[in-house]
Amino acid sequence: MFSKIGSGKAGTQVSAIALLGLAFASSVASAETVVTVNDVAIDSSVLDVYMASRAQKPLEQVTIEERAALIDELTDLYVLATDERAKTVEQDPDIAAQLALQRVGILAQSVATEMASEIDISEEEIVKAYEQQILIAPDQQYKARHILVETQGQAIALIEQLNGGADFAELATANSTGPSGPTGGDLGWFTDGQMVQPFSEAVAALEDGRYTTDPVQTQFGWHVILREESRAAEPPPLEGARETISAQLQQEKLRAKIDALKIDAVK
Repeated sequence: MFSKIGSGKAGTQVSAIALLGLAFASSVASAETVVTVNDVAIDSSVLDVYMASRAQKPLEQVTIEERAALIDELTDLYVLATDERAKTVEQDPDIAAQLALQRVGILAQSVATEMASEIDISEEEIVKAYEQQILIAPDQQYKARHILVETQGQAIALIEQLNGGADFAELATANSTGPSGPTGGDLGWFTDGQMVQPFSEAVAALEDGRYTTDPVQTQFGWHVILREESRAAEPPPLEGARETISAQLQQEKLRAKIDALKIDAVK
């Protein structure tokens, strides 16, 4: 939801200005003043937020030297943001809109986080969602190789070479333009949903050890495909999927809460 604080002093001066919007709007009375710039106090709570965003590590791990450097950076920001020119800049509609969006974004994210923490996911809900996912999960996995080329004619010529006894992996290494070319076109194991539809359909229609006798076209180009093996797909155990399922359910419930709030909020 938010742009990442840039690295380097120059990038910081531009991208971290939004951080000051809230800092000016709501200073914490109990916080200790770190430095005063043009009669505006930079308090320790603002510094802590700034250090957390810039240092990208726990505050207790920030060294004295790093803290001093970050105070200097933050002071630069306040020097610019409290300059007389800033009063004029704030009147620019685009700048005012950016500041407003940054403020709304921070508040919205904070409220969403609090709402999410109030959501409970039961074991029964996790098990039910797991069972539903198993029902719709692909039941087959395939191991395949492919040769990707730019034109249908190239693909047909490669199929003719295969018909003549050429080795598939060697042809893929020599001719495929795809990222798997250097490894003989090896795609490893995959299920239907992991490949684009024309490719998946072609693989499913083959028998193990067979290659496509007609080129297969996708948005990436023309393919010659060899299905090496197939096996029944094993669903992940519940314990391995529990965390992901719980997060999905939490997001669904949070989305429902937000949608419910919109009914009364949006006119």
